[in-house]
Amino acid sequence: MPPNTNPVPEMRPVPQEKPVRLGMLTPSSNTVLEPYTSAMLGAFGDEASAHFGRFRVVEISMSEQSQTQFTLDPILEAAERLAEAKVDLIAWNGTSASWLGLEQDRALCAAIQNATGVRATSTMLAYEALLARMGVTRLALVTPYLTEIQDRIIANYAAQGIRITSDERLEDRGNHSFADYTPDHIATLVRNVAASGPQAISILCTNFRGAPVAAALEEELGIPVLDSVSVTAAHCLALAGADPARVTGWGKVFTL
Repeated sequence: MPPNTNPVPEMRPVPQEKPVRLGMLTPSSNTVLEPYTSAMLGAFGDEASAHFGRFRVVEISMSEQSQTQFTLDPILEAAERLAEAKVDLIAWNGTSASWLGLEQDRALCAAIQNATGVRATSTMLAYEALLARMGVTRLALVTPYLTEIQDRIIANYAAQGIRITSDERLEDRGNHSFADYTPDHIATLVRNVAASGPQAISILCTNFRGAPVAAALEEELGIPVLDSVSVTAAHCLALAGADPARVTGWGKVFTL
């Protein structure tokens, strides 16, 4: 990916009277984020909708085959097709920058904006903004990923001044298989890391079924549970001028 020579400008919510249309770039093998995001936006009726474009992602590892999935051309092609739906913004609804580095997403978003004229953001940029707003320096982490991925994520958070107090990983290279783990399984992992005393817990993966149990876990544990699909949806709604607090039952992230 070329260096970030055109930084993404600071984005602020833009109030809108017309229906909000959110464009989501989706890993091709993901079966979770589309139905969950659409269910979250159901609170808005016809006032907000999500629209999805896919590019090929079938494995999460540090192999060359896996890393070439995140080259620019196929992502821009999907983004350009989404822009034809006249969406208000385009989000890369995936967590690859958690191990590849946030600069990867900053450069990607700048390239999308240059190519389409549509504002762009990502899941990991949404997390960055949220964790800064919350003042989080101690974070617990739950993912389905391999150790070679997880260790990079932990190191990247450390470089941002955020210590991972405890983490769970399922040693799965997925990506399609990530959706096979039940919400109850994920809830058990969240309970395991909660004992380390974090300020928040991240369920990091947009093909992982953490969102349906986040609210109940927050009530049980007294800690914000930040699911990636929910974090992305809340961030995009706010940027597009819609009130995320209208979304209920999916966790505190919509009111943070």
